[in-house]
Amino acid sequence: MLTNISIRDFVLIDSLSLDLGAGLSVLTGETGAGKSILLDAIGLALGPRASQGLVRAGAKQASVSVTFELPRRHPVYHELRELDLPVSDDELILRRTFQEGGRSRVFINDVPTSVQALKRLGPALIEIQGQFDAHGLLDPQTHRAILIDFAKAEGDAARVSQAWRAFKDAEGKLVQAQEDIARGVQEQDYLRFSVKELETLNPQVGEEDSLSARRQVLMNAEALRDTAAEALVVLAQGEANAENLVNHALGTLDRIRPKVGELLEPVIETLTAASAEIAAAVDQLRHLEVGQDADELAQVDERLFSLRDLARKHGVPSDLLPEVLARQQSALAGIDNQSDHLARLEREVSERLADYQTCDAQLSNKLRAQAQRLDKIVQTELPKIKLENAQFITTLTELDEHRHGEHGSLAVQFQATTNPGNPPGPINRVASGGELSRFLLALKVALASDNPLPTLIFDEVDAGVGGATAAAVGERLSQLAKTVQVLTVTHSPQVAAKGRHHFQLSKQVEKGMTTTQVTSLGPTQRQHEIARMLAGDSVTPQAIAAAKELMGS
Repeated sequence: MLTNISIRDFVLIDSLSLDLGAGLSVLTGETGAGKSILLDAIGLALGPRASQGLVRAGAKQASVSVTFELPRRHPVYHELRELDLPVSDDELILRRTFQEGGRSRVFINDVPTSVQALKRLGPALIEIQGQFDAHGLLDPQTHRAILIDFAKAEGDAARVSQAWRAFKDAEGKLVQAQEDIARGVQEQDYLRFSVKELETLNPQVGEEDSLSARRQVLMNAEALRDTAAEALVVLAQGEANAENLVNHALGTLDRIRPKVGELLEPVIETLTAASAEIAAAVDQLRHLEVGQDADELAQVDERLFSLRDLARKHGVPSDLLPEVLARQQSALAGIDNQSDHLARLEREVSERLADYQTCDAQLSNKLRAQAQRLDKIVQTELPKIKLENAQFITTLTELDEHRHGEHGSLAVQFQATTNPGNPPGPINRVASGGELSRFLLALKVALASDNPLPTLIFDEVDAGVGGATAAAVGERLSQLAKTVQVLTVTHSPQVAAKGRHHFQLSKQVEKGMTTTQVTSLGPTQRQHEIARMLAGDSVTPQAIAAAKELMGS
């Protein structure tokens, strides 16, 4: 149950704290007093996208807070645990603040969270029916959603939609494969030539860089050989080469070694190592001097240029040529094995279609069964709201196969007749505006009886009716409020008289600023407000008496 609404600096509302109780609460006031603003504030506390212009002029920030008391087993507690948000046995507080420009922040039980979290909780807490929702009955597209909601078939509908998308995806792959194979057959000769060319060259990742580096070495081979020869002269040729000098030094030290003990050992070890390193360097230089193949440069050039030419031909870096080869080999395999490939895709399409048809059959069966139950419940409601001669019928029509889709194979349409002897027709053609509002109320009662929410909010559900009909609507709202909390905005005195709690909205102008105020009315104030609704600005004793009579009834 919604127990409190607190609003600050929201549009025309300066500061408001409204304590609510069980039963039927009515909100009345002149047109433009701010009733819609109040409902908008409650709605935004449940997660819809915020727009600009919500912050009251002169304020920096607007805020809306709604507080609920809920039974321990309410499903919202499961959602709170899923969202890793604190759970309180006493109350649930949803708060949202708004900045100029439309930005907002969200808090659940004073813990910062996201708008998405609000959207998960909101549908389990409040349903707000706007004054134009009855017009949704004019659109058969909404009828399916209402029936699915009543049948608790959201999961079945989601599976149908998912199965349809999987079927269309498989069908798309089949069509694409057929087109690819058709193009492949036309390009078969080119593909075979290209694959043979790539397989012959057998390009490797990184090969161009290694060939370029080797080519650079080969192009400087002569200078390398000359430099190596010159270094060999210094190290190993002639009497004064490095190798002879080191060995001569070692011989000189060896003669005096016995006389000085271990003093010369480190020097001798160093010279011995140097002699070995020089010998190794000489071997490497001699290899460089004689190890270059005169034909290798031509071979490297030929492969490097072939690699680059093929890369340009396919419009890719040379490192991607192996991928090009793999794709073309796969394309050829697809052409060569097109029968098997297409057969696999055709089986996939058939399987996905069968899945869709199974899911659709389950949904359709559930909707057919629940449509009859919905009709019975709505039919029992109609006499209570002065539609005793009306009939409500949910018609389900099997669509042509080419019109099947993610919404299934059934078209749902609400039909009605309001006069005895007349055949039923589409509700959008048969019912007047006031009758549409009452049909909507009957549907809401049916939905509430099968899937109770803690709070239902109606915005002028009595629009277009008056007199005894309005009194009947008020009585039905009052009866509904015995099982769920109901708030309704009304301009009907007959509906207002049925309220257990009565709040009046009015506009005040102070210091050039317009604000909306909400006043909780006591019995005497209620009489005066209902009299005003009956008589207008001039509240007469007769109007007061009529208000007392309405309240007494």
